[in-house]
Amino acid sequence: MVAANLTSHESSFLPVCDFMQIVKFAPLISIDFIIENNNGNLLLGLRKNQPAAGFWFVPGGRVRKNESLDNAFYRLFQEELGFSFNRSDAEAFGVWEHFYDTNAYCGDEFSTHYIVLAYKIKFSTSFGLERLPYSQHTQYKWATASDICTDPSVHKNTQAYFS
Repeated sequence: MVAANLTSHESSFLPVCDFMQIVKFAPLISIDFIIENNNGNLLLGLRKNQPAAGFWFVPGGRVRKNESLDNAFYRLFQEELGFSFNRSDAEAFGVWEHFYDTNAYCGDEFSTHYIVLAYKIKFSTSFGLERLPYSQHTQYKWATASDICTDPSVHKNTQAYFS
């Protein structure tokens, strides 16, 4: 049964109250995309939502229950970047842990814990930022790894990928 108070980016299957119980008591699995253009610059989006709202972050999102990693990768790439890409064409970039003091709906009542599967994707041609979806980010930019590591507006979990 699907509740009426769902938001499309949070869950297609759970009422928010049930989803928040999972966030409160269990880690979430997610995929992050480390997108590098032909100039060696990396794609960042300015996050709209908690956790990490207001910080620059690499695109990515949660894996759903009963969703294969290949399907999750494909879906998230489409949702986050607006075009298709397969996991088999990406380079595994490690398993990471992200800890946040906040969560998506209840502020700082409890923390969020992610187990993140990071993938690096290199494009031989650049694509324009204007074509990217704005459902999760208010803006996008290309940045160098050294700029990412020294910019306090880039979230520390994203900085960790490049330090």
